[in-house]
Amino acid sequence: MRLRLILSFIFIVLVAVASVVLIASQNTASEVRAFMFRGGMTGTEGLVVALEEYYQTNQTWQGVENLIITPGMGQGMGHSGQGSGQGTGANLGGGMMNQRLRLVDAQGNILIDTKNETVSAHLSNDDLEQAIPLVVNKQTVGYLLPEGGLGFTQNDETALVDRINQAAITAGLIAVSVSLLLALLLAYRLSRPIRDLTQAANQLAQGDFTQQVPVHGNDELANLGRAFNQMAASLEEAEQSRRAMTADIAHELRNPLAVQRANLEALQDGIYPLTSENLNSVLEQNYLLNRLVEDLRTLALVDSGQLALERTSTDLTVLVTRIVDRHRPQADARSVSLNVSASEHVPIIFLDPGRVEQILGNVLSNALRYTPEGGQIDIEITSPPKGITKSNDIEIVRLTVHDNGPGIPPEALPYLFDRFFRGDRARCRDEGGTGLGLAIARQLSQAHGGDLTARNHPQGGAVFTLTLPIKSDVLA
Repeated sequence: MRLRLILSFIFIVLVAVASVVLIASQNTASEVRAFMFRGGMTGTEGLVVALEEYYQTNQTWQGVENLIITPGMGQGMGHSGQGSGQGTGANLGGGMMNQRLRLVDAQGNILIDTKNETVSAHLSNDDLEQAIPLVVNKQTVGYLLPEGGLGFTQNDETALVDRINQAAITAGLIAVSVSLLLALLLAYRLSRPIRDLTQAANQLAQGDFTQQVPVHGNDELANLGRAFNQMAASLEEAEQSRRAMTADIAHELRNPLAVQRANLEALQDGIYPLTSENLNSVLEQNYLLNRLVEDLRTLALVDSGQLALERTSTDLTVLVTRIVDRHRPQADARSVSLNVSASEHVPIIFLDPGRVEQILGNVLSNALRYTPEGGQIDIEITSPPKGITKSNDIEIVRLTVHDNGPGIPPEALPYLFDRFFRGDRARCRDEGGTGLGLAIARQLSQAHGGDLTARNHPQGGAVFTLTLPIKSDVLA
């Protein structure tokens, strides 16, 4: 990448500098010729043009003296004529006052001499080389010699142009050198973030998800770096979750399998008699394994979006009352009271009753586990118009479960719905929990378009809140 950037910069610089040098050298030669051989040094550019136009119009030099010598100006220069020498109306002699001018025809014969009008002479080739050629239709029709001549020959022009071109080439080489140095610095600066991204991506492809690239600025490369860092962090988190989940699954499967194996070996060796009571412990561990596998299957279906919800129009109050009644024997065994309250006109909700029962069952089981004997659990359904809230313009109904237990440890709140998370691992395992109940409950609530959250109540105890969307077309 950096090499291609450098080569691109080099190509652009070379083309630009070469173009500038070539155009400058051509224009320089043209301007030198115009300045040196068209009267630029003597201030006679306008007169040269006027003489060429005069000859082109008249095809002769007769009467041209009116264009150069103006009566009343002595032998100096003044206003000259136009067309056939009748006055141009332009000040062709400005800057040439008291300057000697000689007009010579193409053969070298002097036609006009501003210092000696009667002189008839012939100029040598050496003199003509220092004269300003008058060209009409690409043919030399005469020469103009300002006083003292040009003192500048074609050889001098070539040498001057060569020196100017050499200076242009030198300037071009310096410009190329400076440009290439800047190109190297820019290419290094531009390619460095890309090189860092490439190296980090290669390490990421090899399984190192801790890779992060430095980010500076707010340009496209910086945004790309931020996106890469976010992606790497997400992959690292997912990898850590995968490893933790794999270890937790192995741990959870190993315990019931070990108990099953120990009991079966005891039965096989005759340590335990083959009775229904001894077989029940093996069967209980088998139930636990089946429950764990089914929970994992449910999570996998939810994660992949393949969990089919059998939605029906459901009276939420009736459903909640039925679920609570199923947990009353367990609550009565510990003298825990279950109180259900609902707002008036609870709407009919389009949901999967079996999955909502699974959600609420997990929440109630968790509440009963941590509610002390003689405590209470309050289940409340808040419905429109009093308790209805809106989330992203979707109407939702709220179901809360509040116990008067010790509450949730603050350090456990962020991880409460993580898979295989247990606040008290030993007690949960003894009671047959898999550590997936709350994780499944939240996933199922989100599959319904709602959510399940947890917090500690200011007056003590934990509060679980289930929100479910209300479909307006199925409201009672």
